[in-house]
Amino acid sequence: MLISYLFNNPLVFVLIAVALIISITIHEFSHALASHLLGDSTAKSMGRLSLNPKAHLDPMGTLLLLFAGIGWGKPVPFNPLNLRNPRRDSAIIAFSGPLSNFVLAILISLTLRVFGSGGMVAGFLHLVVFYNLILCFFNLIPINPLDGFKVVAGLLPQELFYQWMQFAPYGSYILLFLVLTRTIGKILDPIVGFFLRIFGLPGPF
Repeated sequence: MLISYLFNNPLVFVLIAVALIISITIHEFSHALASHLLGDSTAKSMGRLSLNPKAHLDPMGTLLLLFAGIGWGKPVPFNPLNLRNPRRDSAIIAFSGPLSNFVLAILISLTLRVFGSGGMVAGFLHLVVFYNLILCFFNLIPINPLDGFKVVAGLLPQELFYQWMQFAPYGSYILLFLVLTRTIGKILDPIVGFFLRIFGLPGPF
């Protein structure tokens, strides 16, 4: 399998690192773009409305993503007071990151279908699809501080919103438990595998 070949190749670490950098950059840039379009200039004023990876990568988060399989980019700041509808627009900003990863995965998958899936370049693009799907669905898990928690908060009626937000302080502990028990993989593997099959791509490993 092509991806297995890449993992046994001396260049594989670089390929994975670049695929992750692209995926994280697109994700965080999309948060910044959404907040800007919705009326808040906080991210833009901090240099986050940029496709330069340096603006979005957290060194520790990136290293952990490479070596431990879970990590993070720099959170994109925004001021809800600058938004026309703070609760709804906050959910849109949160959703924009995972959505951008999913859209990029679709576009690259279509490119692979048109131009073929053989060779090193195609293998690299396959990795980009894989990691964009991982970032998309991992971030949609409805646990604070992930994007999915904020998306759910924006969809709930007012009376349920306050109840939902009471779970926020416990999110990091729940997420850590899911990671340590490898439950995250059990959640993500079938979802990512399903979409890889839909896109006509083999599994990554």
